[in-house]
Amino acid sequence: MQREVMEYDVVIVGAGPAGLSTACRFKQLANEAGQELSVCLVEKGSEIGAHILSGAVIEDRALTELFPDWKELGAPLNVPVKGDEVYFLTSGEKGIKTPHWAIPKPMHNDGNYIVSLGNVCRWLGEQAENLGVEIYPGFPAAETIIEDGIVKGIVTGDMGVDAHGGEKAEYTPGMELRAKYTVFSEGCRGHLGKQLIADFKLDAGKDPQHYGIGIKELWDIDPAKHEEGLVIHGAGWPLNESKSSGGFFLYHSENNQVVVGLITDLSYSNPHVSPFDEFQRMKHHPVLKQYLEGGKRVSYGARAIAKGGVNCLPKMTMPGGLLIGCDAGTLNFAKIKGTHTAMKSGMIAAEEMFKAISAGRENDELVEFTASFEASWAYKELERSRNFGPAMHKFGMFGGAAFNFIDQNIFPIPVTLHDTTPDYATLKPAAESKKINYPKPDGKLSFAKLDSVFIGNVNHAEDQPCHLKLKDASIPLAVNLPKYDEPAQRYCPAGVYEIVEDEKGQRFQINSQNCVHCKTCDIKDPAQNITWVTPEGTGGPNYPNM
Repeated sequence: MQREVMEYDVVIVGAGPAGLSTACRFKQLANEAGQELSVCLVEKGSEIGAHILSGAVIEDRALTELFPDWKELGAPLNVPVKGDEVYFLTSGEKGIKTPHWAIPKPMHNDGNYIVSLGNVCRWLGEQAENLGVEIYPGFPAAETIIEDGIVKGIVTGDMGVDAHGGEKAEYTPGMELRAKYTVFSEGCRGHLGKQLIADFKLDAGKDPQHYGIGIKELWDIDPAKHEEGLVIHGAGWPLNESKSSGGFFLYHSENNQVVVGLITDLSYSNPHVSPFDEFQRMKHHPVLKQYLEGGKRVSYGARAIAKGGVNCLPKMTMPGGLLIGCDAGTLNFAKIKGTHTAMKSGMIAAEEMFKAISAGRENDELVEFTASFEASWAYKELERSRNFGPAMHKFGMFGGAAFNFIDQNIFPIPVTLHDTTPDYATLKPAAESKKINYPKPDGKLSFAKLDSVFIGNVNHAEDQPCHLKLKDASIPLAVNLPKYDEPAQRYCPAGVYEIVEDEKGQRFQINSQNCVHCKTCDIKDPAQNITWVTPEGTGGPNYPNM
């Protein structure tokens, strides 16, 4: 069956903050100039926001540049930060509240807003459609069209393919969406972005990207315990027991709800670590328990974050294409924020594409983008925070905190630290690592993986090809199991990977139906044997208010 071909001026992959900001800014410029320029945005989720998961406390700087009247337009930034607390948890019962003066300046949240980033993206999607952007949710970008070394567009995923690759009765081939310029804004570890970085050697001369896995829950809590606008961050227990790093958050949003989560750096070395179980036991700490006890868990999700910063930022341009936002890695880990920098990268991309198309150019490399981005406040912010993550990895929790306090609060330290070990290469053999016995969930504060996946509204069509591809099917049992006790059983926060024993012996089982699209397996597998690709459209989680 012939593929349908549609042509646009700009095609954008991914309806996160970066992609939506690109679409809005491009159409703003085109409409102001009276030019009929077409923009198509494709999103793999069932709707805009369905796959968006973030803390989230956001700065409004980029949003104010994009829509100065965002308050009048009803943007869902309804909860300004009113309190800002940071803790170091010394054990499962005790913790130290950090004095405000001792907190690195980037972590201060004065003037910021607690939001549902999914709802912010839904609102941005409405603005984009009002400006004339064509948005197609439920259409994953499965392939990049590259001809003569030039990105010419994307192919959306085929629909109606069975688990063996055969065509079902309802088979529909994906469409070719061709464009003068194609923008990739898939979020952290986008599968097309990953391929483009490799194909065009965009990361040459850069440190390897570093990641964390963020696991989050949304809770309804007792109104008497709710403090709208309170932001709590912290580190230490329980991750410090396994010499892992990361940190937790708990934000009091609107309607007597809080969001609580844990970011575990994927540079951890003990293969017995389970980020999901670390998060579940963390909620029993009194600092968190005091708010959650007696409440009801509403939703659950997980997503990897690219936290390497400017040292790991690849070249973001290639002939005919741009890589922006978290697909490139523009998150500022010192602030634990990436929405504002992702949006700004998209707005700059829109401005450079508009200039080029107005001048009659197409499918060339927008080298102007690099200079414009590096001149922006977003890049300067990333440059100023370049040592934050490497210092934590190099000097540990306390040494890194001391370095960053001096670097961010007293005077900039004139060095650039590097972390050149990829996260997948940090695991020690299981036999050399301390076994971790996680407590059983109590069903009140802590829960099982599959119960969690259920409230994330995760679903995939069952009779479709597995979207978690093994380069070598023998590696999980032949290499990873004896050496690392197959860590996929634990680093996946959705119970996708299992070692199953039956009368035929052991086998490595992939429960792809459970996948929340976090991409942790693609990042942390020590053999780099797992590749995440897009499943059939609308598959995955359907997050409410996350």
